[in-house]
Amino acid sequence: MYAIVEIAGQQFKVQAPQKLKVHRLELEEGKHVELGNVLLVSDGTKTSVGTPVVDGARIAAKVLSHSKGDKVLVGKKKRRKGYQKLNGHRQYLTELWVEAILGKGEKFDASKSTAPAVKAYAPAVKKTRATAEATEAPAKKAPAKKAAAKKAAPAKAKAAPKKAAAKKAAPKKDDKK
Repeated sequence: MYAIVEIAGQQFKVQAPQKLKVHRLELEEGKHVELGNVLLVSDGTKTSVGTPVVDGARIAAKVLSHSKGDKVLVGKKKRRKGYQKLNGHRQYLTELWVEAILGKGEKFDASKSTAPAVKAYAPAVKKTRATAEATEAPAKKAPAKKAAAKKAAPAKAKAAPKKAAAKKAAPKKDDKK
C-alpha cells in the first residue's frame, strides 16, 4: 500500500513504515501528526485518485528530528568584469517517520508506534585549549619563573664620518702642447 501526499508544497510517495525528510515543519520532536493532503491512495488492486484530495484519507506520522540538509554552493560570475560571488545554503529539514496510511474513519493508536526513538539533540563541543585546561585536574604546577632577561647592550657610539679622500690626487698636467 502506498500514497502520494503533499507536505509543505512538495509531493512525496510514502509507504508505512518509512523515514521521510521534508522542508521544516513547525512541530515538536516526538509528536505524532496526521497529514491530510493525500492526493492518491493505492492498495495494489484499487487506486483512489483525489480531486484534488482523497476524501477522508490521512497519513499518520511521527516527527523524529529537525536538522539541516547538505550545503549547496551558488556561484555568480561576470567575465572580464572582476565580479565573483559565492554563496552557500543549507535547507532546514524535518525528519518524519510514516506510521500508517489511514482510510476514512480509521484512527491511529500512538501507543503502538513503530517509530525509532527520538534522538536528543546535543551539539558537538569542540575541545579548545581553555576547555581542556578547565576539565583537567589542577595537579600540574606552574613552571618556575625564568631568570631576569639580560640587559640590552648599550648603543654603540656613532663612528666618525669617514674622510672623503685622505688626499686628493693632484691634477695631471698634459704634456701635449
